[in-house]
Formats: sequence, structure tokens, C-alpha cells
Amino acid sequence: MYKKNRSARLGTIIIICLLAGCTAFIPPKRQDPAEKLPQNYSLFTPSHSPATSTWWEHFESSELNRLIADAMGRNFSIRQATARLNQAKAVTRKVGADRWPQLDYEAEVSVGRSKTEGMSERSLSMDERSSGTGERSSEEYSLGLTAGYEIDLWGRISSQQQATLLDESAAREDLYTAAMTIAGEVAQCWIDIITQRMEKKILAKQLETNQTLQELVDLRFQKGMVSALDVYQQKQALAGVKASLPLVQLQEIQLMYKLAYLLGQSAESELNIQAKDLPKIKTLPAVGIPADLLANRPDIRAAGLRLKSADWAVSAAKADRLPALRLTARATYFSEDFSSLFDNWILNLMNSLTGPIFDGHSRKAEVLRTKAVAKEHIAAYGDVVYLAIKEVEDLLAQEEKHRQHLTALEQQLEISQNALEEASQRYISGLNDYLPVLTQILSNQSLERDILQMKRQLITDRIGLFRAIGGSWPKEIFNL
Repeated sequence: MYKKNRSARLGTIIIICLLAGCTAFIPPKRQDPAEKLPQNYSLFTPSHSPATSTWWEHFESSELNRLIADAMGRNFSIRQATARLNQAKAVTRKVGADRWPQLDYEAEVSVGRSKTEGMSERSLSMDERSSGTGERSSEEYSLGLTAGYEIDLWGRISSQQQATLLDESAAREDLYTAAMTIAGEVAQCWIDIITQRMEKKILAKQLETNQTLQELVDLRFQKGMVSALDVYQQKQALAGVKASLPLVQLQEIQLMYKLAYLLGQSAESELNIQAKDLPKIKTLPAVGIPADLLANRPDIRAAGLRLKSADWAVSAAKADRLPALRLTARATYFSEDFSSLFDNWILNLMNSLTGPIFDGHSRKAEVLRTKAVAKEHIAAYGDVVYLAIKEVEDLLAQEEKHRQHLTALEQQLEISQNALEEASQRYISGLNDYLPVLTQILSNQSLERDILQMKRQLITDRIGLFRAIGGSWPKEIFNL
């Protein structure tokens, strides 16, 4: 009878173990967001984008390649993202450990002393009789092992592990997002440094031109051919150019500091920026269709993974409201006789079923909280998806309109140069005063700087577009 009962209990335990890990609360399947997205971008012909290459190679600059490679290894934001990923990995291992039996050991030593008054001489040991203390001492040792295992009846543990695995994947995508952000910032900073240096050259040329004109006006004034007003007007133009130089120099210095920071270096580091001209930009890359962003953008992937993790957290919270079955086993050895080391084990196998009766609705509140978190992640996922589409749409429109604006500026500069030449000839001939000449000089010089800034803006738009469409290159760089 005992054997039958034991076999029945063993069979029950085996069945329960087979059921362990079966998730009773599987998260709902979410609708594919790609079904609701627009079929293509407003200003671009639909095409599928591979989005796999390192986009900065588009600019064909070994210097930029070097800077971004340095940033990938030293930037502080990337280091922090890497540390957060390692933390997420550790949490995954910690939660996953609950799916395995836990084995602990315990050792105990007890020393006792008792009085021997009233005891016969015969009952005392030789040591006790010889000591004459009237006391008896005793020592006892015990060594034990305790094992525990929770059978995952409702999938609480497996749901928690799924949630942490998804959080770990999201942390990996955060690292990729940080890499994309830093690569874009390094490229932009490099472009801005080159722009400031080119603007310094333009200002230096304008300063030289204005000084030559100042000498010409002074000479004509000395001969009584022009009024003092012409002299003051030209001096004002010259002073305006001189006033612009320190600000341009300051911006270059600050940009160098910023680039050093992005590379994880001190501000005094030698960055060795040698490029003298802005890189040429090629035709638009294949931006794909809006649905491609779901796979190409790591921030979108991270948001989707966190949504799935939140769904699994809801499953774990629901399972926590149900009874839990735990198995425990204890084996203890007492040291009365060392020769019975493997004979005196006392083995206790126990199982317990525990469940909540009254907890002040704590577990129910946790279910409601996790559901609210999941709803928050649904909104966050939609926000990041539609924001990504907006970014691509904005950048496509910006590049098109900025290119048109640059063409108009270049045409305007050509007209202004012709007007300056005509005004100069009339001024030399004495047909008009110096004001039309000065007006055209200031217009030309302003247009030269505007054209440079618009060329920079076009490159900025292209960098932004590369960042907006994403890509798989961070996976290749970090190889995680």
C-alpha cells in the first residue's frame, strides 16, 4: 500500500513537472503596425532600402572615418549604453536562475557543558573523574543540504524570464541607437568645423577687399573727390567684417572642444582636422518605404521590444495571483559516529502549495499597474514610429527646398556681382556717390556667407536623413 501511494505521488510530481513552464497567460498578439503606415513617402518614389552600409563613407573622407571609429570605442554615451546592456544581461541571468533548483548547505557546531553533581562515580568518564570539576562537556556537529524548487505551474517564472530577455534585447537596441546618434553628431561637428574655417577664409578675403577699398576711398577723399561720409561708410563696413571674425573663431574653438568630448578625449587632445573643403554629397540614398523603418531603426525596435516585455510582465503579474507549488528537500548528518557518514542521512522531502487569501488587493493592483505600463508602451511605440516617419518626410522636403534655395542664392550672387561692377564704374566716373557701391559690397559679402551656410545645411540634411532611415551597421561594428 505504501509503495502504491509513493508511486502515485511520484507520478503526480512527474506530471506537474511536465506541466512546468507552460504559460497560462500568453500575451495577446498585437496588430502589425506596418498595416497602418503610409505606403510611401510624399516626396520620394517608393523603393526598398538595404540600409546596411556605414553611411559616412558616402562622404569619401578617411578623416571622418577615423573620427567616427574613435568615437565608437571611446564615447561616454556609448560606454554607458554598453554598461546598461551588461546590467540587463545580468538581470536576465538572475531571473533565469529561478527556473532551476536551489541548493544550499548549512553547517552547525554546538558545544555544551553540564554539572555532574549527584551522578555516581561510575557514570563519569575518566577525564571527568580526573578533572574534579564536577562538570561534563559535549560537542556536536551537523552538516546538511537543503534543496528547493518552485514548479512553474502558471508560467510566472517563464513570463518574468521572457520579459527580462526582451528588456536585454531592448538595451542592445539602445546601444545601437546611441551609436547612430554619436556617429551623426561626430559627422555634424566635423562639417561645422570645416564650415567655420571656410567662413574664416571668406572673412579674411572680405577684410582684404574692404581694406583696399578703404585705401581707395581715403585717397579720393584726400583729393577732394568724395565726402567724409563715404570714408565713414567704408570704415563701418570694414569694422563689421572685423567684428565677425572673433565670433567665427570662437565657434571653431568650441566645436573642437565638442568633437574632443564626443571622442571621449580631453579638450586639449590633438584632433588633427586637416580637411579644407566641404565634402560633395551624392544623389539621395534609397530611403525605402515607411514600413522599412520598423526594421531599420533601433529606437523603434527597442520600443517594440519594451512593449512585448510589458505584455509578459502582465502575464507574470496574473500568474502571481494563483497558488504556487514548491518542493523542498533536506538532508542532515549528525556526527555521533564518523563511520556512519553515508548511513545516517536524514532525508525529508516536502511539497507545499501556497496561495494568496488576503493581501489587501496588492497582487490585483500589480496586474492593473503592469497593464497600464503596457498601454504606456503602446503609445510610446506609436509615437516613435510616427515621429520617425515625420523625420524622414521633413528631411526629404528640407533637402529639396534647401537645394532650390541654394540655386537661387547663387543666381542672386551673380546678379549682385554684376550690380557691384556697374555701381563701381558709375562711382569712379562720378555719376553717383559711394552708397550704391557699399550696398552692393555688403550684399555680395553677405551672400557669400549665406551660400556657404546653405551648402553646410544641405550636408546637415543628408546626415539627418541617414540617421532617420537607420540601418544595420551598428550590429556589424559591435558584433553583439
